[in-house]
Order: sequence, then C-alpha cells, then structure tokens
Amino acid sequence: MQEETLDQRDRAILRELMRNGRLTNAELAERVNLSPSACLRRVRAMEESGLIAGYVMLLDTARANMPGVAFVSVTLKDQGRSTLDKFELAAQRYPEISECYLIAGPADYVLRVVYRDSADFERIHTKVLTQLPGVMRVQSALTLRTVKRTTALPI
Repeated sequence: MQEETLDQRDRAILRELMRNGRLTNAELAERVNLSPSACLRRVRAMEESGLIAGYVMLLDTARANMPGVAFVSVTLKDQGRSTLDKFELAAQRYPEISECYLIAGPADYVLRVVYRDSADFERIHTKVLTQLPGVMRVQSALTLRTVKRTTALPI
C-alpha cells in the first residue's frame, strides 16, 4: 500500500494512530466514523502492507534521565561499501545513538545521540563515537532546548 493509494478514511486512521497508538479499535472507529469491523480491516491492511511499520511508546527524555541531545556529524576515512557497512553495523549496537542517517554533504553521517550529562557525553564521544569503525572526524552540536519533536508524518 502506497501513500498515494490511501483514501481520506485511511489518512484519518493514520492521523489518529500517530496521535495515540493506544486507541482501541472501537475508539478509533468512532473517531473516523467507521464501523469497528471496517476500521480493523483497514488498519490490518495497512499493517500487512508495511505502511504501518509498528507501534512504540515514547519516553519523556528528561524524566528518563537522558535530557541531553547532540547531533553529531561523522566523516569516515573512505566511503567504500565495506567501511559504510562496518560503521552502520557498529552504530546500531549503541543505544545512546538513537538515530543514524547516511547523508550527502560535508560529512558522511549525522547521528542523534542522547546522554545524561556532560560527563556522559564525554564518555560517549571518547569511548563510542571516535571508536566506531572508519571514523576520521566527529563534530558535535549540543541542543539547548527542544522546540519541536514529533514522529507524526503529514498524511
């Protein structure tokens, strides 16, 4: 199922689930003006197609004692497939690296890194980031405040 094949009801279902993935099928059906069976059929079709990739719970980072967020640009020694594969595999092993993107630009990757405090970030920088396979340079930008953070897409 592709985004362009969705009708307005499918889009409404997705918007509601992006707001609250814990809605019961009955609550969801009522919000999008469908019968529960029709609603469930549509949700299952979107799950089976892979459009709905999964459901997650989001933590408040400050209450989880991980208030720090850094965006880290990583430049590798070379861009060979083997180097990229080794870096990506290693980056996936560290829970502090919450997101990792291969990019086009002055660096090879941008990472979103979460941390507890400055000592924790120093540990991550020294023992994790600079030790990843193929790393030549690491540049970090520490966030001061989160202005907007969402997982919702404009459906």
